[in-house]
Amino acid sequence: MLVSVIVIVAYLAFFTLAGVYLNRSNKSDSDWANGGGTMGVWLLAAGVAGTRIGGAGTYGVAGDVMQTGLGNLWYGVNSFTALALVGLFFAIPYRRLRLSSVGQVFDLRFGSRRCQSLTSLCVQTEYLVVNIIEPFVIGSIITGVTGLPFGISVFIGGFVILFFTATGGLKGTAITNLVHCGIVIIGLSIVALFAMQDMGGWAATVERADVALDAAGMDKATWWSVTGIGWVTIIALSLSATLHTPAASVYANYAASAKSEKSLIPAFLLAGLLAALMPFIAGVIGVETFAKYGAESGISSYRNITQLAIDTGPIIGGIALAAVLAALISSGAPMLLGSATMFVNDWVPGSKQFSKEKRLKAYKLTAVIYGLVATTIAWQANISSVLQLLLLGFAMVVPPAIAITFMFYWRKTSEKAAFYGILLGYGGGLLHWTLNTLFDGSESAAAGGFAEYWYGLLQSLGEWGDPTFSATLIPLFAIPILTMIFPDDHENSEYAKSFYKALKTPDRTVNV
Repeated sequence: MLVSVIVIVAYLAFFTLAGVYLNRSNKSDSDWANGGGTMGVWLLAAGVAGTRIGGAGTYGVAGDVMQTGLGNLWYGVNSFTALALVGLFFAIPYRRLRLSSVGQVFDLRFGSRRCQSLTSLCVQTEYLVVNIIEPFVIGSIITGVTGLPFGISVFIGGFVILFFTATGGLKGTAITNLVHCGIVIIGLSIVALFAMQDMGGWAATVERADVALDAAGMDKATWWSVTGIGWVTIIALSLSATLHTPAASVYANYAASAKSEKSLIPAFLLAGLLAALMPFIAGVIGVETFAKYGAESGISSYRNITQLAIDTGPIIGGIALAAVLAALISSGAPMLLGSATMFVNDWVPGSKQFSKEKRLKAYKLTAVIYGLVATTIAWQANISSVLQLLLLGFAMVVPPAIAITFMFYWRKTSEKAAFYGILLGYGGGLLHWTLNTLFDGSESAAAGGFAEYWYGLLQSLGEWGDPTFSATLIPLFAIPILTMIFPDDHENSEYAKSFYKALKTPDRTVNV
């Protein structure tokens, strides 16, 4: 226990002090939000990979593997395809436009603040989820190891993330993510290896897991199958975890941070490979935890990795804690930075006229306030599945990602089509999730009226009732249909000419 406490204190203190040191290099808003355009391939890859290696990729995958089996390893495949998608088709355009928030593409193309603000709302729905999850999990770890009250532990975790973000900026998160990624992958690989040896090897682990599955009355063939969660669920997971990524604003920040646009595609592909490793390692740990404790132990979600590691030995427990803290900070800090830059650029009136110094102060102040609000919510939250909550946040970002894709690759896309396509997709997905949540219980079956109707509809649709499908299909069809009904009257405007010229001009600087 003492070793674990020392690891927690040392790790959190180290990154708090690192933020103070790195703050010296943040002289302007560009330094803070875009790293001053100085990052090479490896630094960029580590920064981008860290955004996907967080609570969802570690505790989330391990916990969901325990509950429903190896089908959750698809999150690893989707982590690669998501970052590859951004690298191949979006990172270079984002860099050429020099964005600080992804919603600015609509202002540059249409002069539309409403599309920009709506996109920001969609993306910040996901980012708020992430900003809640990370301090929640850190607080749960600290409480479990030290016995401190949960609220105090949550605010310790939240303070480290918001303080490091406000001081370190984007380049600071990338530099420390070099450390984080190494610690996460190596550290949790060591945990998985030692835990497996402690149970007598992989064959013995599988045998113990089968016994636990029999005891819980769970279907072994389904649990062990990588398609056991069902192809429809896999499709929904793939849509939300992959298609939303082009609109995840932090990748626009990272794209602008590269030394050269030639490094963007290799960096994002490398980041995808690094990010894909973690869910597979976490999946092995989920199997081991299930084999050791069984389905009825109550050990799931955020408790699985640390419980397994601490019971394996104090040193292994310390390594696990360092790895998980690294994972949480590596994704929490960039997401909080993305939230702050979006809030200032997309929602603060007159922000386009801010001086560099004033914008930098606004970024930092917003990061602190945003972080405190998210941490306060985390303190009162009750999260059973980290991964499922994050996938809901992902789904809400799919509509603007689809709109941006149309706008980049179909010049006729109109502003009205983009705006209403995003609005309908976001509203439809959120309404769908709300109705599922309200009327998914057995009590709705006998309630009569709309509740009974919706419950029956869900039973008929089964896995097809996931709100991801609404968030994806509505804008996918609405945007081209609305473009034909309301064509772009300014297809050859100065906005359009400047926008598409910028997309074709390598390393063009655009003032936004």
